[in-house]
Amino acid sequence: MKALDEASDASAGGGPVEEPSPIARVRGAPILSLPQDLYIPPDALEVFLEAFEGPLDLLLYLIRRQNLDILDIPIAEITAQYMDYVELMTELRLELAAEYLVMAAMLAEIKSRMLLPRPAAEGEDEEDPRADLVRRLLEYERFRQAAQDLDALPRLERDVFPVQAELPRGHLQRVPPEVDLCELLAALREVFARAELYLSHRVEKEPLSVRERMSGVLERLAGGGFHRFSELFEGLEGRAGVVVTFLAVLELTKNAVLELVQDGAYAPIHVRLREQTAEAESHDTAAA
Repeated sequence: MKALDEASDASAGGGPVEEPSPIARVRGAPILSLPQDLYIPPDALEVFLEAFEGPLDLLLYLIRRQNLDILDIPIAEITAQYMDYVELMTELRLELAAEYLVMAAMLAEIKSRMLLPRPAAEGEDEEDPRADLVRRLLEYERFRQAAQDLDALPRLERDVFPVQAELPRGHLQRVPPEVDLCELLAALREVFARAELYLSHRVEKEPLSVRERMSGVLERLAGGGFHRFSELFEGLEGRAGVVVTFLAVLELTKNAVLELVQDGAYAPIHVRLREQTAEAESHDTAAA
């Protein structure tokens, strides 16, 4: 209001008018002053530093915060801290303090039983007043830890979200056909046929000559007589030497220079020079 009066005085005096800055804006409209009927309840803003799910949870929190032994609870100290929290809850929310008051009464009973003197005869056999509370706290801690472990697991719609993708309209999904073995072999055959077009054959001079081998066979048979057919071949030259020797024998037999003789069926084959060839060779030897 003071700002508005100053603005009106400035306008009356003819000076420049400065618009007051708005307190807030609601949907773009500036708010220059607070409404007269604005009411803010005292509990509109509440801050909870710790949230507990029950009296056992509160007791376990107080024990763990001070690193106390749960099997040897200092009842007096824990009861004092527990009552402070119950009084705070009573001030804030009275309806939440009912079950906590039951636990407070139990703590007071345990504290009174521990303060009362015990008979000497029954002191050894009497159970510790804190035993039942310790059992409940241990069981509650075990179930709370199990609940925390379950809550840490991935949960659908919280940690993991399913994804669905819709195909656009007019999209046809074509399933490729299965490849048959016959089609695969046909494709391989085409590859072989195409590879043969790039093959090259090199003709090399044969180190073994049929004509030279014919001269060697004649020199071997020049002494006359029969020789076994297998004795003309030497295995050291390999398959090529056997083929060349066989071709030389065939060529000599074709020209009627050699004679192949066999005594009977499946009998060994013998080779000798024909008589005319043997006589001609003997004359040539005598003349020389």
